[in-house]
Amino acid sequence: MLQQQLLLPLQQRLQQTQRNNPFQRKTKPRSAAVFLYHYLMKIPLTLLFLFFSQISFSQPMNKIDPKLIQSFAPTGILRVGINLGNPVLAGLDTATQKPKGVTIDIANEIGKRSGIPVELIPFQTAGSTVDAIKAGNIDLIFVAIDPVRGADVSYTPPYIQIEGAYMVKADSSLKTNEEVDRSGVEIVVGKGSAYDLYLTREIKNAALIRAASSQAVVDDFMSGKGNVAAGVKQQLESDAKRYQGLRMIPGRFMAINQAIGIPKARPDYEKTTTYLSGIITDLKSSGFIAESMKRHNIQGAKVAE
Repeated sequence: MLQQQLLLPLQQRLQQTQRNNPFQRKTKPRSAAVFLYHYLMKIPLTLLFLFFSQISFSQPMNKIDPKLIQSFAPTGILRVGINLGNPVLAGLDTATQKPKGVTIDIANEIGKRSGIPVELIPFQTAGSTVDAIKAGNIDLIFVAIDPVRGADVSYTPPYIQIEGAYMVKADSSLKTNEEVDRSGVEIVVGKGSAYDLYLTREIKNAALIRAASSQAVVDDFMSGKGNVAAGVKQQLESDAKRYQGLRMIPGRFMAINQAIGIPKARPDYEKTTTYLSGIITDLKSSGFIAESMKRHNIQGAKVAE
């Protein structure tokens, strides 16, 4: 009884304190509609947060490792050799007379991602770009993958595959690619081109006549040299429009994988090749190269697998 008398005033004071404390007051329950409204309003904010989180963590690093810049672009400018002798890869804009094409788009994208200014240096042949990179005058080239060049040049995976084809005069007895490699046949080919290197290894019976460049092949052929012209299919077809009485031999005698090449003489060239290979892989998978080819109206070539 005594305990109940002592506890009663204490309980009454506690109840009075709870009634006066605003933090202990019971709030009126929200209606279902109000609760649903506030819940739905939180969803867009959550999705937006997740979206920007994905961007922050999934975007590839564009900048090259600063330690590699001295090897990749020792002058502070990425000097890129552009082969104007292959119309699939590059050409001159008729209005500005500046290089344009797939390789120019790729070179500029590499510079953008690397944070290095790009200087485009035009050449008339692929062989001359290889000579320049071996001499240390340029830093990066776009060439066909070839084991002979591979002694001095490190390649990325290919980005474009193009075709090597033969062209003959309309009255030629040659009908197929297999018939070309026979005694008495003389093949005109651009000196130092991928086709020259390939045919030098593969041709067993026919003879090779080397023109000064790929652009000079058809002119030399029409001047009376040889009886077969060899080169990039598109280049031959384009040059043939200036003459009458020519025809292409159906199909191709080789498929050429075009890649980026850098000099093996540079320190850490393996790391630089790995870096550039990552960019090329991304440009292929993202559709960048396919879109560039479409924009420049490149026919008869495809994005390399």
